[in-house]
Amino acid sequence: MQTKPTSAYVHIPFCTQICYYCDFSKVFIKNQPVDSYLEHLIEEYDSYDIKKLRTLYIGGGTPTALSARQLAFLLEKLTDKLDLSYLEELTIEANPGDLDLEKIAVLKDSLVNRVSLGVQTFNDRMLKQIGRSHSEKDIYENIANLKKAGFDNISIDLIYALPKQTMEDVKTNVAKAIALDIPHMSLYSLILENHTVFMNRMRRGKLPLPKEDLEAEMFDYIIAELEKAGFEHYEISNFSKPGFESRHNLMYWDNAEYYGIGAGASGYVNGVRYKNHGPIRHYLQAVEAGNARVQEEALTLNEKMEEEMFLGLRKKSGVSKKRFEEKFGLSFEDQYGAVVFELTEQGLLVPDRDIVRMTKQGLFLGDTVAEKFILE
Repeated sequence: MQTKPTSAYVHIPFCTQICYYCDFSKVFIKNQPVDSYLEHLIEEYDSYDIKKLRTLYIGGGTPTALSARQLAFLLEKLTDKLDLSYLEELTIEANPGDLDLEKIAVLKDSLVNRVSLGVQTFNDRMLKQIGRSHSEKDIYENIANLKKAGFDNISIDLIYALPKQTMEDVKTNVAKAIALDIPHMSLYSLILENHTVFMNRMRRGKLPLPKEDLEAEMFDYIIAELEKAGFEHYEISNFSKPGFESRHNLMYWDNAEYYGIGAGASGYVNGVRYKNHGPIRHYLQAVEAGNARVQEEALTLNEKMEEEMFLGLRKKSGVSKKRFEEKFGLSFEDQYGAVVFELTEQGLLVPDRDIVRMTKQGLFLGDTVAEKFILE
């Protein structure tokens, strides 16, 4: 009997402004059928008969682009059938520009216990340059208001290696982030994605990005400063105070299954990775027809093993060889012994008999190391 996933990701694709670096499934909220979308999303959610969730994550887009009334509807409908003794973490993503006191009151009245704010940078000039609508002042106001409402599990996202960003800018950002006195941060280097404003500028030679050695210096500086401030670097891009790791994201990196609900959402259920229809109208029609999915892929054993390594290596704790063997019933040494030996010799993996994990240099190169675990 297949055990049901105990995590769900719910996607709210609406935004009040489109950021220049973003390639997630999103649309400008004006004139969109938002109420109808939420009703269809709940219909899809209910179709899975979800009773027990350990983690629930509402992302976007921008969930806080919804009105207070719409947010209240969504949060109530997602949780009214859940066994609450089982729920450990309910995260919602928020934009500092959208999160007013009325919406914070809605969150406070709901089961949300973790808020993730898309800060990106504290520099007002740079916020404009990346297409963000909030200001530095909004960040401080939001965090003060969330704390006042009793939220202690607050996370922020920051992006580094932005166009024209200097080492001084990064130092200022890190200092301001630490001063917020919050228990979790995610720091991502800018990745250029197709169909974004930034990629179009890059192709025209109009995007002055920091060189790779400066980006590596930024990465090193961020890790050193945050560790000094009591944060643990528990995953390539994530830092937390003890006990405040994102349980939902750890579920992804442990290669566990999860429901993906909403337009453009991805999920992983019964060994099948799937993606839902992205365009809003297509999604609404698909839910009405009884199947929101646009593509499905049943993973082979090799693909499952590759993903176990790809995802698990993102964590500082790495991949346990024993757990791998229990999960797949195969010898780790036979599958990956030679690759691990080679990468350890190159200084990209830590020499360890029981655990496969990356060195600092390996963590910076990330995907380049992970690619070595593709089984031919």
